[in-house]
Amino acid sequence: MSERAVLEVIALEVEDAVAAEAGGADRLELVTDMAADGLTPPVETFVGIRAAVGISLRVMLRLTDGFEAGEVRRLVRAARELRAAGADEFVLGFLDEAGEPDLPALEAVLAELDGCRWTFHRAIDRAADRDALRKRLSDLPGLDTYLTAGSAEGVDEGLPTLLAEAARHGEPGYEPRLLVGGGLRLDHLPRLRAAGIDAFHIGGAARPGGWETPVSAAAVREWRSALDRG
Repeated sequence: MSERAVLEVIALEVEDAVAAEAGGADRLELVTDMAADGLTPPVETFVGIRAAVGISLRVMLRLTDGFEAGEVRRLVRAARELRAAGADEFVLGFLDEAGEPDLPALEAVLAELDGCRWTFHRAIDRAADRDALRKRLSDLPGLDTYLTAGSAEGVDEGLPTLLAEAARHGEPGYEPRLLVGGGLRLDHLPRLRAAGIDAFHIGGAARPGGWETPVSAAAVREWRSALDRG
């Protein structure tokens, strides 16, 4: 428990990023269009945020609402443009109609990322078989994190799954870090931390005024303090 837990905050623009960093965030997830649950931001947004803050940035690669890849050529082009602009950490994850991982789409995008570190996002919470998905993705280059609530319904429903997966950390397919997000509340933290989970992701919780308002540095600081207390 001595190591500092990772706090990742969703940022839509420079104002969000600056406030999140001021509040003690370790990393940002850069997206646009939260009405579609977070899509790839414009390259200009990444460039502006990268210039404004010093913390890590993971950029979403997702073009449409839902978890199907959509037009893979557009995804590949977006990845190439972001890489050219200096992005070196990403968030992605695609399922086919059966809820299986879309390996051809993932591999096409990862070819552009050239080994960059990346998070497989909450598509895992919609997968037909979480365990099988993890094992099928285990050899993909750069995968170091799963963003998950343990359930499509959020952390309240997914808590047993999160605790069980934390206990398997290090097994084949379970080497990537668990980054817990999706209906996460402060009162969930003690059980998650006690299970050894050390990475947390917030979006709406960093915006007490709702998604139409910017990130609150004070709200982020409250989470940072709670995590630092262990």
